[in-house]
Amino acid sequence: MKITRIETFLVPPRWLFCRVETDDGVVGWGEPVVEGRAEVVRAAVDVLAGYLIGQDPLRIQDHWQVLTKGGFYRGGPVLSSAVAGLDQALWDIAGKTYGAPVHALLGGPVRDRVRVYAWVGGDEPTELSEQIAAQVEAGFTAVKMNGAGATSPIPTAAETAAVVDRVAAAREALGPDRDVAVDFHGRFTAAGARRVLPELAALHPLFVEEPVVPEHGHLLPGLVAASPVPLATGERLYGRTEFLPVLAAGIAVAQPDLSHAGGISEVHRIASLAETYGAQLAPHCPLGPIALAASLQVAFATPNFLIQEQSRGIHYNKDADLLSYLVDPEPFRFVAGHAPRGDAPGLGVTIDEAAVRAADRTGHAWRNPVWRHPDGSFAEW
Repeated sequence: MKITRIETFLVPPRWLFCRVETDDGVVGWGEPVVEGRAEVVRAAVDVLAGYLIGQDPLRIQDHWQVLTKGGFYRGGPVLSSAVAGLDQALWDIAGKTYGAPVHALLGGPVRDRVRVYAWVGGDEPTELSEQIAAQVEAGFTAVKMNGAGATSPIPTAAETAAVVDRVAAAREALGPDRDVAVDFHGRFTAAGARRVLPELAALHPLFVEEPVVPEHGHLLPGLVAASPVPLATGERLYGRTEFLPVLAAGIAVAQPDLSHAGGISEVHRIASLAETYGAQLAPHCPLGPIALAASLQVAFATPNFLIQEQSRGIHYNKDADLLSYLVDPEPFRFVAGHAPRGDAPGLGVTIDEAAVRAADRTGHAWRNPVWRHPDGSFAEW
């Protein structure tokens, strides 16, 4: 079996899909994307396709080595994301060829269902309570929310109180038996995070995500030591070597993204590395159906898995949503806040190719907003 064609599709709201076709008629799908830079990743996939055409798709690990190391310049979000989507597609082909779900090829399942959480915005505490009530009604046992908008380098008393008030509103709406995760989104400095984190401890967040930007990872040991709240990070880290120092710093939760951190192959290895540090895996995934399907396959085969992000109804999704490009939404039918394990071959989802091709004719040019502080200086988004 040989790879004969690789195509990419720019589909709303902000995703990029790739389709890998073989001469045996087996097709695999992947989701290689950097949000806001999808066109750049598309070009990278086209470059890497020049190597893969004519190759045996089942030599996944060999291809991963060549795609990530075969060029003198390595790493970074664009290359790692291009490799990630192609890697997903190759695992999809392997599962379909062997008639098995990817989690079986990774060593078999260690759980029957995967806990997932829903996003809530919660710009105001009253809105937050309503949004959480709707997710609880839908059966979710955990939600995630942004901790703050643009934040001063050293938060004022009012800014600190606003964060605490919002998380308190979430805790009141959830009760003691459900979880809230709080995303700082790298909007806090280390000094700001040290000020706010102790104030949240009594509200028992499941974790606080990205307390600082990834380039300040060298400050994480001090933050971990000072924080009574479990810390999580990893959506902007792209391989094992980048995860090693943050795991050594003592983070509680590793959050690699299956569409950024080298795909199924590398995230499976990151999960094993995290296990040696006693850290849990909670894959980042505010993306589309292929990324989520790949994430779930890893989750079913990972002993130290904690919880899975998913994008149904997330505020980024406009013009299309998680189920828009699926023939059958059943794989993402969540029951009591969990995704049941399926046994369909490959990634376990069937992509509506006609819908994808039609969407690509429109495409998108999604960009994240650029924020500024009141004095006009740049603010982290």
